[in-house]
Amino acid sequence: MRETLAEAAFQLFLERGFERTTVDEIVARAGVGRRSFFRYFPSKEDAVFPDHERCLADMTALLARGTEPDPVRAVCDAARLVTRMYAAKPEFSVQRYRLTQEVPGLRTYELSVVRRYERTMAGFLRECWSGGPDGALRAEVVAAAVVAAHNNALRAWLRSGGSGDAEAAVEHALGTVLDVWARPAAPAAAPGAEAFAGPAGFAGAAGSGGPAGANAAVSGGGPGGGPAEVSADGDVVVMVARRDAPLWRVVQQVEAVLGTPSRHR
Repeated sequence: MRETLAEAAFQLFLERGFERTTVDEIVARAGVGRRSFFRYFPSKEDAVFPDHERCLADMTALLARGTEPDPVRAVCDAARLVTRMYAAKPEFSVQRYRLTQEVPGLRTYELSVVRRYERTMAGFLRECWSGGPDGALRAEVVAAAVVAAHNNALRAWLRSGGSGDAEAAVEHALGTVLDVWARPAAPAAAPGAEAFAGPAGFAGAAGSGGPAGANAAVSGGGPGGGPAEVSADGDVVVMVARRDAPLWRVVQQVEAVLGTPSRHR
């Protein structure tokens, strides 16, 4: 019934215009009573976006499952749900986008839906980072960045009339967020190398460092550059960073281990 009403409403919106279409005309086209419409949709605007409530519920459930250990990658996975929803019905998605651009009220409604997605992501990130410095601020910034990157790519695809690969475009856009905020992936250990774990998600293989810009191990070295020795009153810090890890992130992780307040955020 919900889909029948949504289809009838959208057809009338395209034929007659959103403002000139009445609820009575929608229910007549769908062959149901007026009460049935308001049982599923509080307003005409809701009938234009019948799939967002389900997508928002799917997003909330995905984040609640917590299968992705990196919170930033998790919210990017959540954003991909929206992409797939649009890409599954490209003709409808493009028509709806064009209608939304023509009707100010629909544009306002769409922005409120986008904000709900952003609040869901930010709430999840705040919980993940509640014990860290600037956790709430980081949550809002990252959620806004994910939504901005996602929507930039998705709207470009919609403006093109649905040509090209929407999911590939969004994936590229989200990559700009992941490059800055996501935890670096662990580099693969070289064959025969001794693997070890570093702080805060960094991991690598002993001796994996290389020249200028390669992965680097940070440690308290022993005399003459030999193996480090752990003294009774001191610690040895060993960390391996990705080749493309920003310097500020490497410094931040070292400071976190040493207990030094970071000034590089």
